[in-house]
Amino acid sequence: MDLCEQSPSYIRAIAPYQPGKPISELAREMGLDERKIIKLASNENPLGVSPKAKAAIRKALKEVGRYPDGNAFDLRAALSRRYGVPQECIVVGNGSNDLLELVAGAFLAPGRAAVYSQHAFAVYPLATEARGARGIVVPAKNYGHDLAAMLAAITPETRVVFIANPNNPTGTLLRGGELEAFLSAAPRDVAVVIDEAYTEYLPPEVRYDSVAWLKRHRNLVVTRTFSKAYGLAGLRVGFALMHADVADLLNRVRQPFNVNSLALAAATAALADRSFVAESTKLNRSGMRRLEQGFRSLGLEFIPSYANFLSFRVPQAGAVYEKLLRQGVIVRPVAGYGMPDHLRVTVGLPAENERFLKALRTVLDD
Repeated sequence: MDLCEQSPSYIRAIAPYQPGKPISELAREMGLDERKIIKLASNENPLGVSPKAKAAIRKALKEVGRYPDGNAFDLRAALSRRYGVPQECIVVGNGSNDLLELVAGAFLAPGRAAVYSQHAFAVYPLATEARGARGIVVPAKNYGHDLAAMLAAITPETRVVFIANPNNPTGTLLRGGELEAFLSAAPRDVAVVIDEAYTEYLPPEVRYDSVAWLKRHRNLVVTRTFSKAYGLAGLRVGFALMHADVADLLNRVRQPFNVNSLALAAATAALADRSFVAESTKLNRSGMRRLEQGFRSLGLEFIPSYANFLSFRVPQAGAVYEKLLRQGVIVRPVAGYGMPDHLRVTVGLPAENERFLKALRTVLDD
């Protein structure tokens, strides 16, 4: 019998995650100049890295010959001060994806289940299926989470509910009152993960304090990342806030030294650079308005977004994606999310947004 057939059937059934196409790959495939390619596919911060984070990376370089702090003391201390949560309630990860995997590793197994929405982040089914657990996919409501239906979908075997807010790839948002009502109604023996990777982009009028809910809901896990507004996507560092007993479980399945020393130093410094985050969110708001205006002028439907990207409907989305690649513009197809007639574009710098809209118009007129 073939070696690979010895792998559990639930592992062999997993569809691998498909990341956004790198600039270097497109340059090789189509013979394009890397300097003339723009990537608006992976929801990265177009401003790059915080100056404070850059300085911290340079300082930390001299210690890369040693293992990082496996307990992430400095970063957890900074997060504790920022959010008023004890350090024992904080777990750090290799990006927030790692934290989603840790939750799955702590609570899921064959014979158990996780609930998540249609059109939600691809890591939820990946983390669930890798544990041999069953994924319960709840139909979306206007491309977003239907919390009433998700609550009704919870079964006795359910151990985790994943909620992305704002959601990726649709950008939809649940209001704070809706989320807390769900928490109050959900069984206390089910972990409710609120994935807030894009929370820094929320305008003040729709912000809510999920951290305050931790005192009332022992089963709540809030995950966040430094990959988006903080500009550290290449270093892979995220964190999660939760009850100390839940954190203890996650630390039992967490890999030793799961966050490298440069990432720890950069994240600690980035957390203190509020002006950089403010500049990033301001740029995002203006860029979002410009893209919305551009889609309207092209007669294209889009899903209003509270994140740093927009998903838009376009005829023959796959063909449009390929034609944009030939023009040196990388966006993200989302057919794998059950949205074959949509593409997702990240808000870029003003010149990048204009380049994308010009290329899109050219493609649609072709």
